[in-house]
Amino acid sequence: MTSLLLGIIYLAFISLGLPDSLLGSAWPTMYQELGANVSWAGAVSMIIAGGTIVSSLASDRMTSRLGAGKVTAVSVCITAAALFGFSVSGSFWMLCLWAVPYGLGAGGVDAALNNYVALHYPARHMSWLHCMRGVGASVGPMIMGQAISGGLGWNGGYRIISILQIVLTAVLFLSLPLWNRKTGWEIGDFLSENKKEGERIRLPQILKFRGVKEVLICFCCYCAVEATAGMWAASYCTLHRGIPAEEAAGLASLFYLGITAGRFVSGFVTLKVNDRNMIRLGQVIGAAGILLVALPLGEASLYPGLVLIGCGCAPIYPSIIHETPANFGADKSQAIIGVQMAFAYVGSCLAPPVFGLLAQYVSIALYPYYMLIILVLMVVMSERLHYLTVDSRKK
Repeated sequence: MTSLLLGIIYLAFISLGLPDSLLGSAWPTMYQELGANVSWAGAVSMIIAGGTIVSSLASDRMTSRLGAGKVTAVSVCITAAALFGFSVSGSFWMLCLWAVPYGLGAGGVDAALNNYVALHYPARHMSWLHCMRGVGASVGPMIMGQAISGGLGWNGGYRIISILQIVLTAVLFLSLPLWNRKTGWEIGDFLSENKKEGERIRLPQILKFRGVKEVLICFCCYCAVEATAGMWAASYCTLHRGIPAEEAAGLASLFYLGITAGRFVSGFVTLKVNDRNMIRLGQVIGAAGILLVALPLGEASLYPGLVLIGCGCAPIYPSIIHETPANFGADKSQAIIGVQMAFAYVGSCLAPPVFGLLAQYVSIALYPYYMLIILVLMVVMSERLHYLTVDSRKK
C-alpha cells in the first residue's frame, strides 16, 4: 500500500507540473487573439501567484484539519475547474477571473505534498518527485504546441490539460484511505514532535526563527528565476532571436526538460551529496546556462543554455524543501513550508511582470541578465541560511 501511495504522489506531481508552463508557451498566440499587450501575461501570472500565496499561508490550518490527502484532492479539483475556465475564455478579463481559483488550487496542493514528502520520504524521492513535476511541465508546452499547430488553438490545449486534471482528482479521492499509513521513514519519528494538537505557529513567530528570513528570500529568488525563465523563454526566442511562435512554444519546453533530467539525476546524486551542496551545485550550473543564453552565438548557445538553466534549477527547490524539517524541526515544518511556498510565489508573482515591463519599455534582450542578478542574491541568502542553521549547530 505504501508503494501504491508513492505512485499516486508521483502521478500528482506530474499533474502539478502540467499547467506550470502553459501560459508562457501559449502567450505568443494568446495575446494576439485576445487583443492584449505582450506584457499582460505578467498580470495573469501575478493573479495566479497571489492565489497561491493565500492558500500556502493557510496550508498549515487546512492540513491540520483535513489531512494532506484531502487538501491535495480538493486543490487539484479546483485547479482542474480553473483550467477548464481558461479553455472557454474569450477575453483577457476572463483569464484574470479564472486565474484566482487556479492559484488557490495550486498553492494548496504544493504546500501539502511537499511537506508530506519531506516528513515521510528520503531526499531521493523529493528529487524524483520534482522530476515528475518537470515531466509535467515539459509535456505541457508539447501538448499546447500540438494543439495550436493541429487547429485546436490554445483553448484546446488548456481543455486537454483540464481533462487530465479531472482524472487525477478522481484517483486522489479514491486514494484517501492510504494517506494515514506509515511509510517506514518518518522524519517526525526522530525529530521533534512536540507540537500539540490544534496548536499553530503564527507568521510573526515563524519570522523570529533563526534562518527563516534568509530561506524565505532564497525561495523568493529561486521562483523568480524559474518563473521568469519559463514564462518568457518563448517570447525571448520569438521577439529577440526571430524564431517563429509555433517553434518557440516547443523551445520553451527545453528549460523544463532540463529541470526534469536534472531532478532525475539529482535523485541519485543525493545518495552521496547533502542538500546544502546540491543547492550550490544547482546555482553554479544555472549561472552557466544563463551566460550561454546571453552569448551572441545564435542557436548554438541558446538551446543548451535553456537546458542548463533548467538543470541548474533542478536540485535547488527540492533540496531546500527537504532540509526544512532538519533545519527548523518537524513540528514546525508544515507551517514554515507553507510560508516558504507563499514567499516562493511572491517571486513568481512579481518577477515575470516586472520583466514584462522591462521587455516592453526597454528590451527583451535583458532576459538573461535579469535572471543573473536574481541568482546572485539567491546565492548570498542560501549561504547565510546554512551559516545560521546547519553550520551553527557544529559550534
